[in-house]
Amino acid sequence: MKVAIVILNWNGSGMLRRFLPSLAASVEGIPAASLYVADNGSSDDSLAMLETCFPSVGRIVLSRNYGFAEGYNRALSQVEADYYLLLNSDVAVEGHWLEPLLDYMETHPEVAACQPKILSWHRPDEFEYAGACGGFIDGLGYPFCRGRIMGMLEKDEGQYDAVVPVFWASGAALLVRAVDYWAAGGLDGRFFAHMEEIDLCWRLRSRGRGIACVPQSVVRHVGGGTLKKESPGKVYLNFRNNLLMLYKNLPPNELARVMAWRCVLDYVAALGYLVSGKTPLARSVAKARRDYARMKKEYAAIRAENLRESREASIPERYRFSILVQYYLKGRKRYSQLPKKG
Repeated sequence: MKVAIVILNWNGSGMLRRFLPSLAASVEGIPAASLYVADNGSSDDSLAMLETCFPSVGRIVLSRNYGFAEGYNRALSQVEADYYLLLNSDVAVEGHWLEPLLDYMETHPEVAACQPKILSWHRPDEFEYAGACGGFIDGLGYPFCRGRIMGMLEKDEGQYDAVVPVFWASGAALLVRAVDYWAAGGLDGRFFAHMEEIDLCWRLRSRGRGIACVPQSVVRHVGGGTLKKESPGKVYLNFRNNLLMLYKNLPPNELARVMAWRCVLDYVAALGYLVSGKTPLARSVAKARRDYARMKKEYAAIRAENLRESREASIPERYRFSILVQYYLKGRKRYSQLPKKG
């Protein structure tokens, strides 16, 4: 059993200096674990710094910035391992964080991927936005987590410490079987960044493979290191990729209804940005919808393949309710307050 921990880096020399020492120390006593940094065409001193300060860490050099999705595809294709652990450069690990994840996967062969509990590095008693304690998705494609709904982050009081099946595991710290990763097609390189791990997990779940959160493993994530929360680029990628993900994976009997609702809700979101004076963000939403319409035909064959490979008529971790209704109209801002069945 071999596990390759791969950090995809782009101009993150400072983060590597800060977090690599404790990460390297945490895996020293695990003979099966190898540590790599895949450099995504950095223009800073990342490669020189790695060679000088971390000579024992493996280096994979990519020719340019391929983004999160294609960067990982290209990096992982150069690594031989039974498991890949995708880890952001701004993640701090704690104690024996890796062993619970590997132990769970070794004893649950039906599970393709899992994540640890992800807490905030800035606010140590809170869950972190990007994954918290395992991710889910609502009937219209909006993601949420145990510990995070919309922008509401809960304090970690042990309320989600049970290992549970989830719909998606965070790409900030994702342990996945290599055979499952490639069988499902890897990450979608055209996404570049954002939503790519949810799309991958949807494909894995539809093929009958499990996804889990293992909270006995804990990491802390800085977050927001590449694109700020409300940057036009991030808003664009989130909206466009979410629409592409829905088109790729939705069952035929849901596609027209869900996409009609999303058209309305996306333009409501754009109007909200306009009213609040955030015109560049409104333009990003409109551009995302235009580009989705243009790119949709390129995904027709992929959608057909996903539907052919589907083994799950209804995925239990995909809730049927609207998280917008639950959050904004019913005031349910914690995962524990949501209906148990969609």
